[in-house]
Amino acid sequence: MMPATSPARDLLAAAETTLIAAAGGVAFVYLGIPAGLVSGSVLAVAIAALAGRPMRVSPWLARGCFVMIGILLGAIVTPETLHGMATWPLSVALLVVATLAMIVSTTSYLRFVHGWDWVSAFLGASPGAMAQVLSLSAEFKADLRGIAIVQVMRVLLVTIGLPGGLALFGLAAGSVIAVPAPPGGSSPIELLILVAVSTATAVALTWLRFPGGLLFGSMLGSAILHGTGWVHAVLPWWLGSAAVIVLGAVAGSRFANTSFRILLDYLAAALGSFAVAISMAAIFAIAVMTFLPFRPADVIIAFAPGSQDQMMLLALALYLDPVYVGAHHLTRWLVVTFSIAIFAKSVTREKSALRESKRWKRPGQGAFDD
Repeated sequence: MMPATSPARDLLAAAETTLIAAAGGVAFVYLGIPAGLVSGSVLAVAIAALAGRPMRVSPWLARGCFVMIGILLGAIVTPETLHGMATWPLSVALLVVATLAMIVSTTSYLRFVHGWDWVSAFLGASPGAMAQVLSLSAEFKADLRGIAIVQVMRVLLVTIGLPGGLALFGLAAGSVIAVPAPPGGSSPIELLILVAVSTATAVALTWLRFPGGLLFGSMLGSAILHGTGWVHAVLPWWLGSAAVIVLGAVAGSRFANTSFRILLDYLAAALGSFAVAISMAAIFAIAVMTFLPFRPADVIIAFAPGSQDQMMLLALALYLDPVYVGAHHLTRWLVVTFSIAIFAKSVTREKSALRESKRWKRPGQGAFDD
């Protein structure tokens, strides 16, 4: 009989985890559930972990997927969305304030109402940056189970609830505004340049010991290349989908040894934090609709605390202005990304200072331990 820690058993567990995650993600996509790949893989692996199955993901595989996800996220930045940010400065500025208000209020809610630690509360409160949040949650040993539930529930509630609400009030009608096709096209050379530059920046930030360096570094390289229009290539859909599924498996595997009572507490935190975030977004959206000449449906989708890819799909499906919506969600993504980066850096600095303080001795006993 093989020991519990044998390489063969670990390999079988990793293969089983990957298959379960893929099955859950594909099933959710087939059923048309929003953010189906990540939410389906998280849920499927979480159920298996709760049932006692050994769910594991290779650290090397996870790191490779963080780089790929960073490349995907960087492709969000395009010359069109950057131009849109400059076209509607007041609306974009209010979006920045709304994003910061959502982060502060939701973080405070999770910290003081549900007793989460500050790191987990901040990461759970960050709107529209699920990939960064889940990867950093794993790196900082935060409450990944709770953060995953809060983030997935927020995306599901926003993406499912908003179309119905807009249709109920007759706000989702209008003509489609054409978005200019990007010049040029994808090519193997562009893809090679994209992967090489993004990987190099990921390695550089990791070497500099930047928190989440693999994700932020690859995202930075990809964003520069796409935002300047130097490349238009994106990762093949199957490769990007595989990376998202692995990320969901990482989050879902953390649900092992979780009681039903804890799950209920997490769901309560998810619903409560969503109510706080959507209320804060509504306040600023109402201000924009009142004082600025934008269609209500465009503003509602632009200010909703959902993931950018899902909000862009909603904008197109509901015949909204994809450039206006895209510019605002790009702005919020940038705000959240920089906020997370600054927060992660401060957390790392505090942990380093704490380690140094523990090594300090009282005067007369020697300066430092060996």
